Amino acid sequence: MALQAGIVGLPNVGKSTLFNAVSNSAKAQASNYRFCTIEPNVGLVDVPDERLDKLAELVQPNRVVPTTIEFVDIAGLVKGASKGEGLGNKFLANIREVDAIVHVIRCFEDENILREEGEINPVGDKEIIDTELQLKDLESVEKKLARIEKMARTGGDPKAKRELEVLLECKDHLEKGLNIRALDIAKEDRGAIADLFLLTEKPVLYVANVDEASILTGNKYSEILKAAVQSEGAEVIVMNNSIEAQISEMEDPDDKELFLSEYSLTEPGLNRLIRSTYKLLQLITYFTAGVQEVRAWTIQNGWKAPQAASVIHTDFEKGFIKAEVISYDDYVKFGSETAARENGRFRIEGKEYVVSDGDVMHFRFNV
Repeated sequence: MALQAGIVGLPNVGKSTLFNAVSNSAKAQASNYRFCTIEPNVGLVDVPDERLDKLAELVQPNRVVPTTIEFVDIAGLVKGASKGEGLGNKFLANIREVDAIVHVIRCFEDENILREEGEINPVGDKEIIDTELQLKDLESVEKKLARIEKMARTGGDPKAKRELEVLLECKDHLEKGLNIRALDIAKEDRGAIADLFLLTEKPVLYVANVDEASILTGNKYSEILKAAVQSEGAEVIVMNNSIEAQISEMEDPDDKELFLSEYSLTEPGLNRLIRSTYKLLQLITYFTAGVQEVRAWTIQNGWKAPQAASVIHTDFEKGFIKAEVISYDDYVKFGSETAARENGRFRIEGKEYVVSDGDVMHFRFNV
């Protein structure tokens, strides 16, 4: 699956530093000036999963393959981006192409790092980005309204009339300075805006980039941010992006563990970010486990067995016969596939089976 999370924020808040830390396949330029990033950088990121490690320990395969997601480092937005300021149209188009947003917000003081917005103000920074995305969405909604309004009022088309109602609701919502993701739109009505790929409809989580002293507890700025987004139900992850970048460069596990212990960290903050982004995109993992390979596979939550099989190969879905399933907990409890079978924890599932997170699966197919 090629789902992407876009890293966004104002210039010089630590977006590219975060991307460099999180990505194991690409490096972005990180510098102390506006628009250091112009073309979006894209990197594949391994999803940390202790379950994969445990299965590998039990099976002892020839290789272990984690699942991945894509992060996109998008250039810093500025006030007026919706009207083209700071190459805004290009950058907003980059955001339109991703599936979720990781919004990085500066929550530290450092006079050596350029900041054009005045004093540190995490809520104000968030609102600048929100406003630009809302204005761009409002433009998109109004363009479609102009088309649909005429159809609804002259053609008597009930579908067009309902679309008009939904679009007017969205317009009113955006004009109030609210994001579309906070608007309760019925599933059957979402077709009215599906073709607009609205920016503020995308799910979001926030990264509070704090100073070194605040890694564990956060600070007044990160607490202000948490309070501001509480009504959204959005997650705020507190981390120091520069330290995370240093950790990611360490290849020796012992060096990494020692470095983490110096900051009283049990794991890199990036692990939490990656897992949270995975959850934000409504993804789950199933596993295949054999002597040749133990591997994690990414699917959308709610997928049925044939769809899940398709991520291995499209032929698996076309010729699907059945799925052999052992839950992760049962696999670990009994220690092997054979033992799980012997204890009656091996299941045969058909085309209507909805895959659960952590299922260990084999597919039978015929093409």
